[in-house]
Amino acid sequence: MKKISGNKLLVKALSEEQVDTIFGYPGACTIDISDEIYKQDYTKVVLPRHEQALVHAADAYARSTGKVGVCLVTSGPGATNLVTGIATANYDSVPLVCFTGQVARHLIGNDAFQEVDIVGMTRSITKYGVTVRRREDLGKIIKMAFYIAQTGKPGPVLIDIPKDIQTASGPAEYPSHVDIRGYKPIHGVHIGQLKKAYKMLKSAKKPLILAGGGVNISHAGEKLKKFMEKENVPVVTTIMGKGAVPTTHPLYIGNCGMHGKYAANMAVMECDLLFSIGTRFNDRITGDLNEFAPHAQIVHIDVDTASISRNVVVDVPVVADAGVALEKLLEWAEKKDTAKWQEQIHRWEKENPLAMRRDRGISPQMIMEHINAQFPHSIYVTDVGQHQMWATQYLELDEQSQLITSGGLGTMGFGFPAAIGAKIANPKKPVVCITGDGGFQMNIQEMATAVTQGTGITICLLNNNYLGMVRQMQELFYGKRYSATCLRRRPSCPGGCKGPNDQCPEYVPDFVKLAESYGAYGIRVEKEEDIDAAFAEAKKHTDAPTIIEFMIATDELVLPMVKSGNPMSEMILK
Repeated sequence: MKKISGNKLLVKALSEEQVDTIFGYPGACTIDISDEIYKQDYTKVVLPRHEQALVHAADAYARSTGKVGVCLVTSGPGATNLVTGIATANYDSVPLVCFTGQVARHLIGNDAFQEVDIVGMTRSITKYGVTVRRREDLGKIIKMAFYIAQTGKPGPVLIDIPKDIQTASGPAEYPSHVDIRGYKPIHGVHIGQLKKAYKMLKSAKKPLILAGGGVNISHAGEKLKKFMEKENVPVVTTIMGKGAVPTTHPLYIGNCGMHGKYAANMAVMECDLLFSIGTRFNDRITGDLNEFAPHAQIVHIDVDTASISRNVVVDVPVVADAGVALEKLLEWAEKKDTAKWQEQIHRWEKENPLAMRRDRGISPQMIMEHINAQFPHSIYVTDVGQHQMWATQYLELDEQSQLITSGGLGTMGFGFPAAIGAKIANPKKPVVCITGDGGFQMNIQEMATAVTQGTGITICLLNNNYLGMVRQMQELFYGKRYSATCLRRRPSCPGGCKGPNDQCPEYVPDFVKLAESYGAYGIRVEKEEDIDAAFAEAKKHTDAPTIIEFMIATDELVLPMVKSGNPMSEMILK
């Protein structure tokens, strides 16, 4: 029987799994793997400037392609720097396989240099994690990792490979399939349960479809669109579900939840049937659980058994992939008379339309509207904060566009490296990164990665001088006590500051100069009439990113807003 090193088998496995790109950062416990990758020309390595950025880039690579994102980092701090990104992927059901180096087996447990129990640390945020203890198991474990990551509810998998396993000889075969005892992902749908759900829909007078991220993950948007049209039933989305149906569709109301549209939240409150597909019902969607959809029977279709009735007790649970369930539902679909119900929803739209002021400088809504006009059919990647909510409120999405954002974990620093990963995966597709001055600085070092990789990303940086989302909560609920949110504050500033004034110190960094120092491009925009010219300039730069710094007012708020824990009917509108 032919034998090869663990490193050679790993590289062979990457080829067999059609992994053309790895996001990797080398170190002592992976140097042998790096050396083996160097000898082949199928899988390329993207070198970031920080491991957290690396895993976010792999995450967006996966979200934008449907493939498995792959990471490779060394032991110790290399591995621990992945934790936030793994948790991000876990919450948003993104298929990742993360390879970490580990010290040799005889050193494990001896506090060796750069030794950590990364499998133990990530147990609660991975679908599967294991330290390879025997060389003969390596091939099977890698095969299991790729299979587990992308089946059922997708998610991250971590494989920890000791240094001596990497160099040890063992079987050269890489399995073509794997049978995992106790792991049986759902492929079909319980027809009886689905029929119950559909009968409930048929009899409802004020039905509402709630589409979550599961619809996008299963690429079931077209099926959902056909189903809602055939049934004539309006649709609301979660943030992760946005884009599941075209945002301009007459049956689409908008996002619901903490920063949801007034009409969307009112529709959830007043519907008599909530037909939910692919959502976890987290607290940002439900608010006070006792007041959530108080008049509705609830159907819950989700591929993850554990998600059903975990937060919201439902009337009809259906365990199934969104696409599989919708395909069957389409066979039964019949048009309903929902005219009166839709009229009511339109009245709510008119009562409190989603709109921001237009009377003083650039507003975030203006920026999003110009993005819609100048960058249609693009991949939009956001960081986390106020800008994220404005993007989810005002961006228009259709079948040819995609929104990538950190939903479940809400990870600041996600946006920029994720945009790099999306652009590497989709070099011919426009990628627009929408970020804030706080989140952008969390992984600002990735300007070097973006430049060296030749990624022509347009970065729309909304600069309000503050950590805006936290400041907003301080303004609304904490008596305008702006503690630790001003990004210009210095020790010399007086205590109890209530906002910007003439004595404020200069903001650092200068984002335009910073971009230029990296070999990228920078533009500052302060007037709406300059936005399109800035976008036109950015489009010319296909070799490196362009930062467009939009100077927006410090006191801009994301509205509507529901205070955490309150019913969704209690929206702050002005």
